Amino acid sequence: MSLLQKLVLASGSPRRIELLQQAGIEPDRVLPADVDETPLRAEHPRSLAKRLSKEKAEKAFASLKTEADYAPGFVLAADTVVAVGRRILPKAETLDDAANCLGLLSGRSHRVYSGICLITPGGKLRQRLVETRVRFKRLPREEIDAYVASGEWRGKAGGYAVQGLAGAFVVKLVGSYTNIVGLPLYETVALLSGEGFKVHGGWLAGARP
Repeated sequence: MSLLQKLVLASGSPRRIELLQQAGIEPDRVLPADVDETPLRAEHPRSLAKRLSKEKAEKAFASLKTEADYAPGFVLAADTVVAVGRRILPKAETLDDAANCLGLLSGRSHRVYSGICLITPGGKLRQRLVETRVRFKRLPREEIDAYVASGEWRGKAGGYAVQGLAGAFVVKLVGSYTNIVGLPLYETVALLSGEGFKVHGGWLAGARP
């Protein structure tokens, strides 16, 4: 792979790394970009997802440019937001966060938004926003308590991880499943491919003669 084909993932999320690997894409570098994720006053959930993914990509891109051995590459960032109506749910960090989120999601529909931002080696910025609608079954208190005790919710937007135990809560899903996990693969691969990144290079490298 040439220098211009290097990929930097501006996220330390194990889920996003695994999803890229699932698509046959191995980041050359993982460079988490920490930004203030506090929503602005009256900010819509979809606007928050787009803004944060852009800020993360730009911060990682700027950080790379200060390195002596910096070589241009693609910088990919993403941010996922869970919302009920316009109400943005937190990334659960405490037991109360998780329990409150699950109580709010119980028996209701919610939306998961992911903003994806790609900065090309030439500095061109491209963005996508992906929305998935999810409906949870009604969750009795004992089920909420059991899920909170599992610890799977920690650090997850909306207080749950759909790829784990909470997959059993989903009554209906409309849209991208991988979006809920943390990185919508179809849109991400299309974005990379559209800017000239050889997304199938890893597939060919693993092919047998």
